[in-house]
Amino acid sequence: MLKEVERWLSTRSWSMTDRPLHKILAAKQRTGQSVSVVLPALNEEATVGDIVAIIRHDLMQQVPLVDEIVVVDSGSTDRTSEVAAAAGARVVHRDDILPRIPAVPGKGEVLWRSLLVTSGDIVCFIDADLKEFSSDFVTGIVGPLLTDPGVDLVKAMYDRPLGGAAGQGGRVTELMARPLLNMHWPQLAGFVQPLGGEYAARRSLLEQLPFPVGYGVELGMLVDALHLVGLNALAQVDVGVRKHRHQDGQALGRMAAQIYRTAQLRLARGHLIRPSLTQFERGPDGFEPRTYSVDTEERPPMADITEYQSRKVA
Repeated sequence: MLKEVERWLSTRSWSMTDRPLHKILAAKQRTGQSVSVVLPALNEEATVGDIVAIIRHDLMQQVPLVDEIVVVDSGSTDRTSEVAAAAGARVVHRDDILPRIPAVPGKGEVLWRSLLVTSGDIVCFIDADLKEFSSDFVTGIVGPLLTDPGVDLVKAMYDRPLGGAAGQGGRVTELMARPLLNMHWPQLAGFVQPLGGEYAARRSLLEQLPFPVGYGVELGMLVDALHLVGLNALAQVDVGVRKHRHQDGQALGRMAAQIYRTAQLRLARGHLIRPSLTQFERGPDGFEPRTYSVDTEERPPMADITEYQSRKVA
């Protein structure tokens, strides 16, 4: 590990207990910064309501830490929107944001568009499929941004159990993202959960970053933020354990391919010959090939979008 990363781990890797809530609240009052929490959601009616309700109760009603909770629904066919709204979130549908640019499927697409419908100086992203959720996830990653002006982006780190086995979740992280980062961006080798969906950042940083529309958004954001603001402006906070719905192996394969594509675009733009992945499923006549496109679009920095510029002027 690079000496720079060893120093970073000792100065920019924290526990959520390092910043008591009263100190975070005092920093928020002193600096006047506002906080938006965004939940990207697709068919998450089983979990999204509990997450919204806990954040609203703990961090809006009990203490004034979070200023708005926005659920961006990316085309759910279940009751995700209704459940989220009933729990107290403002629900916005992906296709209603920036309609002049046709929306495409993907988590990164939703996160990018959320910048247009939120107002917080700090934007905190939380996945909508978390189980046994605690508001410590929010306070843990928002705290450093409120208390330390030198920090621009904070990732949550945690254990990810799989089938009862501790620490076995995050298969794409271990098989794809971590090797890529260690080989090509060794300054980022200290991140425990580089692909984790729980992180917070200053709007002033997010609006300058391109957003891969799909699963590559977290890796792309880390790499781009490193180049834009440097390693010392990035941090991580231990928030304990993360429990969520796991995807099957083939879905993880497509995720890994998109992440590899995102990395490749940042290494050498445009040298991929065949941005697709063939997988196999057993059918009545034996194994049948299924080929998926893993190429990924990227949205430009939000600061370049006319509607966003107009909103800031207004």
